[in-house]
This record gives sequence, C-alpha cells and structure tokens, in this order.
Amino acid sequence: MDRFVKFVKSQKILCVAVAMIVLGSFLAGLFNSSFFGVRVSQVSFETEHGTLTGLLYMPRGAGADDPRPVIVTTHGYLNSKEMQDLTAIEMSRRGYIVLAISMYDHGASRWDADIPVGTQFATFWIQAQINAVRYMFAQPFTAKDANGNGLIAVTGHSMGGFSSIVAMYFDELQYLETGVRMIAAGLPVGSDMSHAAFFVAPMDQLRAGFGSRPVGFIAGLYDEFFFNNPAAVAEAGGSAQRSYWPEVPAGMLFLGLDPEGPAGESNRQYLAESGELILNEVAVRASQPGRRIIYVPEEIHPWNHFSATSVAYMVDFFEWALPNSHNNVAAGSQIWQWKVFFNLVTLAGFFLLVVPVMALLLKLPGLKLAVTEESAPVPMGDAIYQKVIFWAFIVISALLPAYLIPTAMERRESNLNVLGYIFLGMGIAAVVAGIVCLVLGRNKEQFRPKRWGVGGIVFGVTSGLAWLLVFRHETFLTLGPILSAPTVNVIAYWALISAAIAALITFAFYYLSRKTLGATPKNYGVCVNPVAVVASLAVAIVGLAILYILLFITHAIFTVDARIWTFAVRVFTFEHFLATLRYLPFFFIFYLFNTIGLNANARGRKLSYLIVIWMNIGGLLIWLALQYGTLLSTGVARYPTMALNAVLIIGLLPVLAIAAVFARKLYDKTNNVYLAAFTNTILFTLISIANTAVFWNMV
Repeated sequence: MDRFVKFVKSQKILCVAVAMIVLGSFLAGLFNSSFFGVRVSQVSFETEHGTLTGLLYMPRGAGADDPRPVIVTTHGYLNSKEMQDLTAIEMSRRGYIVLAISMYDHGASRWDADIPVGTQFATFWIQAQINAVRYMFAQPFTAKDANGNGLIAVTGHSMGGFSSIVAMYFDELQYLETGVRMIAAGLPVGSDMSHAAFFVAPMDQLRAGFGSRPVGFIAGLYDEFFFNNPAAVAEAGGSAQRSYWPEVPAGMLFLGLDPEGPAGESNRQYLAESGELILNEVAVRASQPGRRIIYVPEEIHPWNHFSATSVAYMVDFFEWALPNSHNNVAAGSQIWQWKVFFNLVTLAGFFLLVVPVMALLLKLPGLKLAVTEESAPVPMGDAIYQKVIFWAFIVISALLPAYLIPTAMERRESNLNVLGYIFLGMGIAAVVAGIVCLVLGRNKEQFRPKRWGVGGIVFGVTSGLAWLLVFRHETFLTLGPILSAPTVNVIAYWALISAAIAALITFAFYYLSRKTLGATPKNYGVCVNPVAVVASLAVAIVGLAILYILLFITHAIFTVDARIWTFAVRVFTFEHFLATLRYLPFFFIFYLFNTIGLNANARGRKLSYLIVIWMNIGGLLIWLALQYGTLLSTGVARYPTMALNAVLIIGLLPVLAIAAVFARKLYDKTNNVYLAAFTNTILFTLISIANTAVFWNMV
C-alpha cells in the first residue's frame, strides 16, 4: 500500500490522466445510453456488397414484442459511425431505435469487390444505407404499418446524405416490384442531390424516387460543398460560398415551386409533387404528392456535427415525419453536449498520458538507452540583427507552409512548376557556390570557406530532392493499391513539401550563422548513436501500445471513443495498422525535421511552448481565418475550390498543436529528437488512417 501511495504521489499527472480516460469514458457512455435508458451495442452484418458495422441504440422496452420506428444514420467522407452520436443519442432517448453505421471502407466496414483506381467514389456511399435498411427491415423489432411498409427513416451527413438520397430511390424501385416500402422518411444533412445525380440517376428521378415520403434537407447557409446555384459556382470558381437553398432552382424544385417564381422559405412544410418515375424511358409510376421541408442553419459544412440548431431541426422533422408514440421528451431538450464534453475529457486524458508513460519507460533497462547526454540549446546570438533574424524566421516558418496549402493540397501545376524552378535554381546555385568555396578553402587554414562549401553541397542536394518531389507530383503519393487513403495522401504531400522547406531553412541557418556561433549537430539533438535511435523507437512503440490498450479496454466497456468534433482517437483494426506502416516513412520525414526545427528555435527560450505551437499552427490559423472570414463577409471563401481541404486543415490544427508540445516535452526527456519524432509519426499517422476512408481492395 505504501508503494502504491508513493507511486501515486510521484506520478500525479499519470494518475490524473488515467482517471480522466476512465471517468470520461464512463460518463460519456452514461449520456450516450441516456442514463442506461438505451442499450448501445456493436453490430456487424454481412450484405450483398460486404460487411457493415455499426452502433445499435435500442431503447429500453423495445423489441419484438414492442417494435419501434427505426432511424438509420451514417457519416460523411472522413468519418465513421461515432460521428453520428448527436442523432443517435437524441432520437434513441425519444424512443426510436437507431442504427449508426460506418459506411463501407470506413471504420471496420468492408467492401468486398475490387475497386479500380478512380472508381472508389462509386462504391461505399451508394450501397451502404440501403444495405443497412434491408438489414433493419428484416429485424423483428422494426415497426411496420398495417400494409407491411417499414417505419424506417434514413439520414446522414455529407456523403451519408448522398447515401440516404439514393437509398430512397433504390427503395422506390424495389417497391415497384414488391409493393412494400422499407423507408418511410428521409433527412439528408449537409448534402444535396448533385453528386448522387452524377453517379446514380438524374436529379429529377431522384426527386421522383422520394414518392409520397416526407423528405427534408438540412442545408447550411455557408456549406462549403453543396446547395449552390451552378451559375454562382461557375462565377466564383468553386463551391465554398454562401447559398440559401430555398431560392436556388434545385431547392425550389424540391419544394415543388417554379424556379422562375418567388423563392421558397426555410423551416416551412410544402406539399410537392415528386414527378413521374421513369425507367428505360417508360413512366413506371405516376407522380405522388409528399411533404417537403428545407432547414437552413447559419453553419458551415462540418458544424452540422456540432450544432444544437441542426439537432433541433432533426428532432422537429422526425416528430412529424415519423411519429413515435414512445416519445415523451420535450422538443427543446438536448443532452448530447454532455457526451461531447466527456469525450473531450477522455481525449485530453489520452494525450496527457503520453509523456508520463514514455518517462516511465525511459527508466527501464535497455529502453533508458534512448536518453543521451544533455547539450546546450542552439546559440542564437545577442546582437540586435540576430534577434531580428530569429523572430523573422519564427514568423516565416509558420506562414510559408500555410501559404503553400493551395499549391500542395490541390497540386496546382502552374504553382508547383514555379516552386520546382525555385528549388532547382537554389540547388544549382548552392552546389556551384559550395564547390567554389571548397576549392578556395582547400589550401587555407580558414574554416569558414570549407564550412560554406559543405553547407552549399548539403543545401543543394536537399533542394534537388525537393525539386524531385515537386517535379514528380503527378505520380508521387497518389492513390493506388498501396497508398489507398486519398485524404492522407493529400496531407502527406503537403507535409513533405513543408518538411523540405524546414530542412532548407535549417541547413541555411546552421551553415551560414549558427555554426559560426559554435553550434554543432549535438545542439540540434540529431547526433546520437544508433543504439539510442533504436531504443527511442522501442519506447515509442511500447508506450503507444500501452495507451491504445487502455483505449481499447474503455471502448469495449463503455462503447465510446476519445474525440472532439472532427478530431478523434479511435480504436483500429489490423488493416488500419498495416496501412499505417505504409505511410510512416513519409510522415517520419515531416515529424523529424519538424522536431528538429521546433527545438532548435525554442529550446532554452521563454515561452518555448507558445513558440512551437505558433510555428506549427500559426499560419494555418491565419489561413482558416482568411478562408472563412472572407466567406462570412463576402459570401465567397478566399479559396472557393478548397472545400474538402479546408476541412482537412481544421483537423490538422489539434494534431500539429499537440505534436509541437510532444516535440518539446519528449526532447527534454531524452536530450534528442528521436523519441518525439517516432511518437508523433506513429500516433498521428494511426489517428489519421483510423478516422478516414481507406479503400482496402483497390487495384
């Protein structure tokens, strides 16, 4: 007992972190289950296209003896089933049975057939929702009307909304054969019919497929992707703009209004004709009237996931579109925010636990070899001009990668060509200058020409590699059977260009300035023996394994994960682990030079943690402020084409901020950069892979 008390006293942060994970998971699970009024369980089922997994929310008393209306909900492109907890919590506590699924090739769901490169967007979302509906329709606890029609509603966000739209269309085609509808209502969120029209059926036929069902849309006023007038998109050059869908022709047609007449109103029910359903140029079903509504919250696309307003609209819709006699919860009552808060507590505990776990492992035989001899911080000089140069570097190091976001993430060829010429020109000039300096300093005792010569060669070679990265942009880090996570490819390419720039700046400052002040590679934390590097890798692997084991245990017990908004630390599958291994080399290059640069410029200085956080995310914050500030003030975003990539950058903010803190903390534990670089690489690559689309069967 005394040993335990001593351990707790000596490891206060570790104990607090563990308590936060356990208590946060328990309380998040408590609200997730509406104080045990709803049983939440993991489900997995086979379909004609593969395997779907989900979370089934079963209200107390619901079952074969008391069948209930069902809501099938799903997520968007980047996420998994847990992203729909707002819908699941609020509707299940109102007596509905809710199934929140991970679409194919998200989470643990899998598409069976091969996926040729370029066809991946015609797989996971098109069939996911209708397959889940068929599964739920066959369950004895699903309520049906007197004619055997299912009392099932479909809803989903973004691509989950596409899936809901086409599910109603497919259900209508099946109804023509069987005389039974499985789906009674639909509420797509953050998605219109444009993409579904491109892949499945013309827009007028998707509307016809709604039939007499009540259908609504939650159409954010500042949604970066959808609800735009095509003419406005063409004029702005992109979709990231303000749009009021009830006055857009497609929205007006949905409401049954003449696009040439007065605009529609939000939050108002309309009775609209669906139009004839046509197959092979033959009308197979007459037009049917159905209730229609458009809700327009003043939100951007990802904010739908985090909005009491959108939840209130959802509750309103289902209360009249899919009535449930077991609903005795006031319309304005919402508790999902508490689940979100305790998810955040769990997430904070997870990250708070990283450094104490690593510190304990560094005391063990063998693993303590990761700790090397302490060295002084990199000297900066006390002259005024040296201080000015230092702070200029701090500002530039944050702004330059942010400035290159459109160039790198969208792989804009003209901009990349310019960047490539800059890298190539600098590289050639540096190599020539380096050779000249080496020749001039060959028979002289002065060290400076020789140092500049070596520096020129190193800088030139690095510039050449950076040029090659840009020159091969069409084939490097592109989607394929090996690198099969599209959004991770986008982030990795930007990260490598950022790493190249960081390396060039670091080498230039070292050989031109820092070395004159007495700096050596040891001051940068890179000059250590191979044993220390291997030991650092072992500590990172063992430490992260311990953290994830704890996460897997709490997930199994409480059926929740660690997350806030779009940022989540999820449990993963063995396939996620294998995919992570394929991406590790690319992200290691980034995090290695990131760790070197952060510590070289902040270690030994006041406010060092604020400095490294600024260096990692300051430019991104400014970029997002410009992007969304322009959207809110003018109605068109600063970069109208950057809808998805802007959402990716929002997710990068917590990653890079936390990585900056780990870079400093773990450096101080080991006196070198390697444990921090390995930890950040493994952890954040795994987080990225487990929380997005990975096309496992790509060929």
